[in-house]
Amino acid sequence: MANNKMLVDERQRDLGNFMVGRLLPFREKRQVGPFTFIDHMGPAELGPGNYFDVNQHPHIGLSTLTYLFEGAIEHRDSIGSVQVVKPGDVGFMTAGRAVTHTERTPAHLRNGKAFSMHGYQIWVALPKELEEMEPRFDYFPASDLPRWQENHCELILVAGTAFGRKSPLQGYSPLFMVDIRADEDAQLDLGKQIQGEVAFVIVKGSIQLDGEEVGQGQMLISKTREMCTMDLGKDTRILLFGGEPLQEERYLLWNFVSSDRDRLKEARKLWEERKFPQVPGDQTYIPFP
Repeated sequence: MANNKMLVDERQRDLGNFMVGRLLPFREKRQVGPFTFIDHMGPAELGPGNYFDVNQHPHIGLSTLTYLFEGAIEHRDSIGSVQVVKPGDVGFMTAGRAVTHTERTPAHLRNGKAFSMHGYQIWVALPKELEEMEPRFDYFPASDLPRWQENHCELILVAGTAFGRKSPLQGYSPLFMVDIRADEDAQLDLGKQIQGEVAFVIVKGSIQLDGEEVGQGQMLISKTREMCTMDLGKDTRILLFGGEPLQEERYLLWNFVSSDRDRLKEARKLWEERKFPQVPGDQTYIPFP
């Protein structure tokens, strides 16, 4: 791999009945733009006795971005939000100073039939001046996201600004996330279409970049700001994401993100003492590991 790029393979881990692949962070690169954490959920078959159930857990200092290709997740949080996120929709929960939430298979899929689950859970760090903002939840249905065809590819602007377009989901610092699917063998010239650090996650298929092949389950990070031309094989699907890096380093402790290590310790203590806000009507609790 050329020395101006990094290649990352998913690291598999077990989440109860569900396997996820972690792509970010890893030792050599903690963030890409403001993106600080990416889990690939599935693809997996779920059904009777085997559902997606993540009990009540806390966050600070970040926004969670949920984006699905298959299945559905019901989001509930301590602000009182209740929302089913379906394929192509975006759930965007901003934790700020403190929030708790649960993520579960919704009732309409708990019907005794098997179904597929596949998507990404992404964390976006907040700028330092907004790390302690009031929590909020935003929902963007698939129909609200910019979608267009270009060079035999379908592109969906999930978040931010790219390709001369703006998503209704802008986030809190300059960023972009684009879902790209090639209908045929295709070539995309990124040129000046995106700004800042950039990474590609290969969801399906493979791409050729500067004569090198990157395959399914891998992430390629560009260390330079020089954008490039990529070749996508037919039926390849990638997520393109990145943006301007935040000025200060971010630290992670479990589900907490902050520019201040002491703030992480404080959040841990508050969670262990059960002083975080609670999801209405939910008594579940995931202990600090």
